[in-house]
Amino acid sequence: MRMSGKYRIIVIGGGPAGYVAAIKASQSGARVALIEEDSIGGTCLNRGCIPTKAYLKNAEIIENIHKASSRGIRIKDSGIEIDMKATLRMKNRIVTQLTGGVKSLLKAGGVEIYTGRGVIQSAGTVLVNNSQLLTGKNIIIAGGSDSSRIPIPGIDSSLVLTSEELLSIDELPESLAVIGGGVIGVEMALIFLAFGVKVEIIEMADSLLPFMDTSLSDLIEKKLRRNGAVIHKGSGLKIIEEEKDSLSLKLSSGTIINAEKALLSIGRVPNLSAIPALEKLNLKTEKGSLAVNDYMETSIPGIYAAGDITAKKMLAHAAFKMGEIAAENALGAQKPVDLRYVPSVVYSLPELASVGLSEEEASRKKSIRTGFFPLSANGKALAAGESEGFVKIITDSRYGEVLGVHIAGPGASEIINEAAALMAMEVTSHEIADIIHGHPSVGEAFMEAAADSLGRCIHLPPVRLR
Repeated sequence: MRMSGKYRIIVIGGGPAGYVAAIKASQSGARVALIEEDSIGGTCLNRGCIPTKAYLKNAEIIENIHKASSRGIRIKDSGIEIDMKATLRMKNRIVTQLTGGVKSLLKAGGVEIYTGRGVIQSAGTVLVNNSQLLTGKNIIIAGGSDSSRIPIPGIDSSLVLTSEELLSIDELPESLAVIGGGVIGVEMALIFLAFGVKVEIIEMADSLLPFMDTSLSDLIEKKLRRNGAVIHKGSGLKIIEEEKDSLSLKLSSGTIINAEKALLSIGRVPNLSAIPALEKLNLKTEKGSLAVNDYMETSIPGIYAAGDITAKKMLAHAAFKMGEIAAENALGAQKPVDLRYVPSVVYSLPELASVGLSEEEASRKKSIRTGFFPLSANGKALAAGESEGFVKIITDSRYGEVLGVHIAGPGASEIINEAAALMAMEVTSHEIADIIHGHPSVGEAFMEAAADSLGRCIHLPPVRLR
């Protein structure tokens, strides 16, 4: 077995949490090793967030073509054809450019990259590919997550795809059953509906996106139905049968769905493969994830964890911050992580974004006021023909503390960052209502919603305080 020199920090996993932790540590002059068995950038960059957004842009272009005649634009040949092979090449070019950029940043920072599987042997050692032993003062585990699976007959059919597999097909199916109406399921449904595929969605909960404010889930359900999706809510999946290159999916309600392919999108589970001997190492877990304290340190001093493997917030941008905090604390800092104001975004059409509590959650805790500004009253959204949506703000009725913000509409993924920043700085609804926003902009709807929560919105008819 070949031994390597001693590192200050060994990072296992090159996804959002891992590569950020490695770069952060290297910026302080530490000698850092990064181990990745697949592709630098992790699921998000290679097989998730970025590829999905590339496809969603195509869906948006198609939607805009359909809207063109209402804006006085006549397209003589209105036929739209999807070249999936070309679409796949476009997606792969973007991914290659981004992964190449991340590798360049790691190399520029002096991070030593090992390709292979890293397995922790003890608090200070990691074995790579069963052949090379790395030693280090601290270890950061950033193993990411894998697609969840459900134990039902037929789930292992080759026609039942993960989101990663669906994003790699070069021929469109005629029909697609989406198992799970969460973020991945909703985004994929909108993409493939735009591409001309018949889509049916199966969701066990009583609403799509059950973790989001009801106003957002209701809006996107209406949009999906308008686009042709058939939605089965409150239904479990009992069995999948393969019939002549297609699938038959039987629901608990008795309904049978026939589809050429199915997407399994019921969430993700932490990947603990870097620590197969959990009991031997005495690493504490919680519901299948690595347990960490506020400083991202595990139950073993000197071993930290960040990102999806902790199941704190399974979002790439949360993983970035956890990776930074883990690296800083591994180098001697005592900095707690604060994930209270992490935005959640669904890159649907229109986009949905949330930060903080839903109206239902907030009302159970405090006396609240809500402010609501529809984009049908926003000049920029109207001019762009994108007036479907709103900004909703939930505040404490006594002090004006902002408890939650929920946005549907163009640029929601950008506007939510302002809301998150102001909430983190404890800016009240009174102060937000007084901030001058550029006009015309969709972002000014946030200020208008804050003013509405106080009963003083200029661009809405007067209403009594809610």
